Amino acid sequence: MEPRKNETFFILLGLTQNPKEQKVLFVIFLLFYILTVVGNLLIVVTITVNKTLNSPMYFFLASLSSIDLIYSSSISPRLISDLFFGYNTISFESCMTQLFTGHLFGGSEISLLLVMSYDRYVAICKPLHYLVIMRQRVCVVLLVVSCIGGFLHSVIQLSTIYGLPFCGPNVIDHFMCDMFPLLKLVCTDTYVIGILVVANGGLMCIIFFLLLLMSYGVIFNSLKNLSQEGRWKALHTCGSHITVVVCFFVPCIFIYARPAKTFPIDKSLSVFYTTISPMLNPLIYSLRNSELTNAVKKLWRKSYHIK
Repeated sequence: MEPRKNETFFILLGLTQNPKEQKVLFVIFLLFYILTVVGNLLIVVTITVNKTLNSPMYFFLASLSSIDLIYSSSISPRLISDLFFGYNTISFESCMTQLFTGHLFGGSEISLLLVMSYDRYVAICKPLHYLVIMRQRVCVVLLVVSCIGGFLHSVIQLSTIYGLPFCGPNVIDHFMCDMFPLLKLVCTDTYVIGILVVANGGLMCIIFFLLLLMSYGVIFNSLKNLSQEGRWKALHTCGSHITVVVCFFVPCIFIYARPAKTFPIDKSLSVFYTTISPMLNPLIYSLRNSELTNAVKKLWRKSYHIK
């Protein structure tokens, strides 16, 4: 592979090179993506049109579903297309675009999950002041700050790798363009760059994950002051959020909070937080939230005129 200025494409090895396995995976990931789109759109539409779901918690949940939808759409369609056609070539510009959008919405989701934990902390630990603290303007500001955080994270990742000289084979051992697989193709010492990538990605995940654990530690410690019904409701609400946090953060920490090396398991873990997690989030929240579930059923019946 020539230096980047003379190179216009990379080859993504994908999840498998076996044509039969590719067809099976095509069906699986197409189904995953359809469920992701339908599930997240359903939550966004339900919360938007239902005037009873107007609390800050549902505002952030609709925002999370929107981010999940866009995040998955920045990766899944390309993966599905490559599995179907077996055409795994991607231009340098498209590769950098996918890298930027993936980290933009992934970083925004990490920040938003932290904001959602703060919302639950205020709701459970300071219920009398909840609507005063989490007023609409504050919620919008927190959402904007989360997106700005994701944008800054993505800009740093892109600027770190964009100007590097690529040489050697132009084969990326992954199904998407990501930092560590791309660094393997750079024809210069990447030790310092790898540290910067870990600091910007892995350290960010670890710090936010620890903050989330601390916030839920405070919440669980305060449950003793609630009634049995209030305690059950708080555990029910927080349980879904903790499940989403663990499913998203654990694979990210494993991949990004380590030296700049790649392992075969990385692709499977990447599938989990880029494809499976955005698909499961609507299911996790709706199954553990009777108010949202009833609103979805009501919207469904209204759409089909079922009484």
